[in-house]
Amino acid sequence: MSADRPVALDEYPIHQAPLSMKHVVSGDRNAYDRCIFHVFDHAGRAVLILGLGVYPNAGVIDAYATLRIGDELLAVRASDALTDDRMSLSVGPLSITVDVPLKQLTLRCAPDPADPHGLSYDITWTAEFPAVWEPHHVQRRGDRLMLEGRRFVQAGRVAGTIRAKGEEYVLTPGEWTGTRDRSWGVRPIPGEEGGRAAEEYRPEGFHWLWIPVRFEDRFVMVIAQEDADGHRTLNEAVQVFPEGSGRRDGQLGWPHTEIRYRPGSRHPERAVVHLTDPSRKPLELGVEILNSSPLAVGAGYPPAGDWQHGTWQGRGWSDRRVYDLSDPAAHPAAAFGVTDHSARFTLDGQIGHGIFEHGSFGRHDPSGLADYSSVAQ
Repeated sequence: MSADRPVALDEYPIHQAPLSMKHVVSGDRNAYDRCIFHVFDHAGRAVLILGLGVYPNAGVIDAYATLRIGDELLAVRASDALTDDRMSLSVGPLSITVDVPLKQLTLRCAPDPADPHGLSYDITWTAEFPAVWEPHHVQRRGDRLMLEGRRFVQAGRVAGTIRAKGEEYVLTPGEWTGTRDRSWGVRPIPGEEGGRAAEEYRPEGFHWLWIPVRFEDRFVMVIAQEDADGHRTLNEAVQVFPEGSGRRDGQLGWPHTEIRYRPGSRHPERAVVHLTDPSRKPLELGVEILNSSPLAVGAGYPPAGDWQHGTWQGRGWSDRRVYDLSDPAAHPAAAFGVTDHSARFTLDGQIGHGIFEHGSFGRHDPSGLADYSSVAQ
């Protein structure tokens, strides 16, 4: 008799294919389903980034959390064999509980008994705005499908505590913001060589912006992905209002961004995103960077060298470590990965807070960057 039995989710009329809910339609080894949360204070003291992912065709579930305070990045990572209980979003000391779908979630990292000064947290994340679909995202190298993802993004308030380095951070309303992103589809995990596509279709350049911003009266989302010559392959700019506000959501035109980088780097310090409201009135979204957390350090995003999402680490694997970010040269891979910056934003006289996620690698003609070695002057 086969050990492949129905799972609890099969009780519900939610199937999209004649398969058990434990299986995905795609046989691609890179199939994934995961989330990321950003929790940060408005003064720029701390940035907590956490996430959990399931890789059904690799049989892996993993999670991570990183906290940037000062020049240190505290990281917790865990990985295990994926079970049939797909409603259990927990691995090692890290867990996410869906209390009310699209409304409220609980985020936890259990303390390490061997290190009372290590990272732990207990946070309630509550939505303040409706979830927003992001554009369908497709990337190919030659004819090889490398990424196809569906995502939604949302902003809210957070309550609870973060503990680290002997300090306790109380997430006070009005002083902290939480954003989140859910995505699923196909996305490369380590071991994806790409054959001819990887050998002959290496991009000359890649420029990425992902900007969720929470204002008191609205949520703004901006996305832009460009090739080396500035050709836009992904584009979105929208504003969303609270449910019941009586105000209409709307698109904000074709975003154009001016970024001021720290000299000798591609590290943004300030930016202006030029938008257009539904009445064609020009808008300027001002950006002031508060704190920064490179996703290639601790959080498992490529090109991280010590651990990446979806990789098999064995059963019951967990890891805690502290990275010194005071010397950028100590983490050279970070410059070729995306960095998430907490930021203060201005729009129409209002002040908001959100994430300025940015990565710029190789040539980018609109920025005057000629190749992978080019930096701002």
